[in-house]
Amino acid sequence: MCRTEMIKQVFAQQFGYQAEQVSHAPGRVNLIGDHTDYNLGFVLPAAINFGTDVAIAKRDDNTIRVLAHDLDNQICEFERTELLFNPDLMWVNYVAGVVYVLQKAGFVLQGTDIVISGNVPQGAGLSSSASLQVALIKAFSDLFELQIDGFTAAKLAQQAENEFVGCNCGIMDQSISAMGAHSHAMLLDCQDLTFQDAPIPESLAIVIANSNVKRGLVESEYNQRREQCERVAKHFNASALRALTLAELESERANLTELDYKRARHVITENQRTLDALEALKANNVSHLGRLMNESHDSLKNDFATSTAEMNCLVALIQSQIAEQGGARMTGGGFGGCVVAVMPKTLVEAVTQAVKAEYHKQTGLRADVYVCEAVQGAFRA
Repeated sequence: MCRTEMIKQVFAQQFGYQAEQVSHAPGRVNLIGDHTDYNLGFVLPAAINFGTDVAIAKRDDNTIRVLAHDLDNQICEFERTELLFNPDLMWVNYVAGVVYVLQKAGFVLQGTDIVISGNVPQGAGLSSSASLQVALIKAFSDLFELQIDGFTAAKLAQQAENEFVGCNCGIMDQSISAMGAHSHAMLLDCQDLTFQDAPIPESLAIVIANSNVKRGLVESEYNQRREQCERVAKHFNASALRALTLAELESERANLTELDYKRARHVITENQRTLDALEALKANNVSHLGRLMNESHDSLKNDFATSTAEMNCLVALIQSQIAEQGGARMTGGGFGGCVVAVMPKTLVEAVTQAVKAEYHKQTGLRADVYVCEAVQGAFRA
């Protein structure tokens, strides 16, 4: 049974009537461009074939009933006119947050019954939260015939997470979930939200390996990295590191601490690598793309210091298998989480077997491996 039919069936069993709409939004992985977003730089994510489905129908009152099928069929209801943060059921806040921002933006809603189900691996850094919020906005948009385009949806989803859920996230995850293109990555300019599609050759696979390292100190380390970047930008009287060239940074190296210099060097070189990766994809130059991804990992490991021994092990294992035919790097905030690799589909089995055999032997941990394709975003025509 396909996921659409499954969620329709769950809806009918739970509420006793048929859903009016079923919407889907994908998760994402960032191929290159980490810690560049909050420096107003460039990122290159792809929407992937793991996502969230939402079945929805109108009610005749102001009550919103929601069933989380994947969380032991937990159910919650609240009034759309009385939206309060729920500290006991965190997932409910993503739904209430979407209702909050839609109504704040002036869209007229009424009560709804909703079923949510997703297959984005939890805790793997593949953006299950953005997938959920974009799927919900798509569901409300279709059900109530709201005039919402893709980047408006992304901004609303970000606003819901910032203002209601309480997470100060950027807009990359929501943008690619809403506006990704089939068989393409997206170069997103985080300064003005313009984007270009980057074709992914049919022969390539996107492989994600979750290190299963429990992430620690992420928030404090993340905030520290932001402060270091902002300090360098302020030194140059720039609004963000996006405005600086590597030559400008080098000219002031003696007047910066070594840590601040290295943090800024990562961001500035990562922005250039991300732009170069776009051109490599356009030219179908997989070996160049691979080198850029490998260099990105080295920069995140050495200059930005967000990798771990386990993630370095995973990257090295994958790189040894694919050589010049692709690349591998840590992806996301760091201090645990996932490695992303691009490689010919013919190498996926060998890489998977090497990771399963050697990673456990070297670290005592087991990595989860996901083979992904780039898919269409929820609002992409």
